[in-house]
Amino acid sequence: MKTYFELEADILRWASARKIIKHSTPAAQATKTFEEVKELIDAIDIDDKAEIADAYGDILVTLIIGSRIAKLDLIQCLDGAYETIKDRTGYLDKNGVFVKDV
Repeated sequence: MKTYFELEADILRWASARKIIKHSTPAAQATKTFEEVKELIDAIDIDDKAEIADAYGDILVTLIIGSRIAKLDLIQCLDGAYETIKDRTGYLDKNGVFVKDV
């Protein structure tokens, strides 16, 4: 199995070859991410593991491409998000939603 960084490079080469990096926008990629998230929800609703895995992968592809177009490093974005939440406290409600303490 390839590392994240190898996959990221492959995805960016693929997107560049198809002129996605050159001609797309962060907003267009966000819209594509939203479409893929809807597909994930549909796959979860029918409990189709293969479709769930495919949707997660597609979401990651759109995030990698979108972050590159926005001139952001996705790993740095993830690190920043973790730094924001790492000390957050709260609880999981009965619907499985995390409610943060105020």
